[in-house]
Amino acid sequence: MRTRLDDVIAVYKAAFLDHHEPDPQRAARDRAAHARRHFERRDLRAVAAVTPDDELIGITYALPGRVGQWWHDVVAGALPPDSAAYWLDDCLEIVELHVLPAYQGRAIGRTILRELLRGAPQRTAALSALEPPGSPARRLYDHEGFVPLLSDFQFPGTLTPYAVLGKELRGRSPARPDGASAQGADRHAPVR
Repeated sequence: MRTRLDDVIAVYKAAFLDHHEPDPQRAARDRAAHARRHFERRDLRAVAAVTPDDELIGITYALPGRVGQWWHDVVAGALPPDSAAYWLDDCLEIVELHVLPAYQGRAIGRTILRELLRGAPQRTAALSALEPPGSPARRLYDHEGFVPLLSDFQFPGTLTPYAVLGKELRGRSPARPDGASAQGADRHAPVR
């Protein structure tokens, strides 16, 4: 997938930037530089959906979260300390999940998300998504067992409200700070 970065950015642009950015071309260039750094990491986990003709139609990727990484530090600073430790100390941070608009609604996003999480060694996964709870992305994450960690959260430099969501990957822990149990954990299926 590292060799198909242009295709990855094209999917990201068509599925997200064209609908949520005032200047999608500039945002795609910025995102390509950011993704290139991510794709150089050896601990990258990535899953792609391709057609029989090898057209890239969906992408998701994640990295282990670490202190000193921008997303990790911003989210950790917004959570209560016990929640930050629980959700982020051993976390797979899902950076992107996008499916071309023409292929949405066919469970491709669900399939690549499940494949991404299958066998992940981390205890939790976390991501940020646009805030509207009824959106297709939020319905997917809710169905897959992600729970809200932060709502109406604005990352530095943006006025866009995001939800930060988390999911337990290796079962329940008695140390969970909110006392609630996870739903939908460990439901995985191979990409076909």
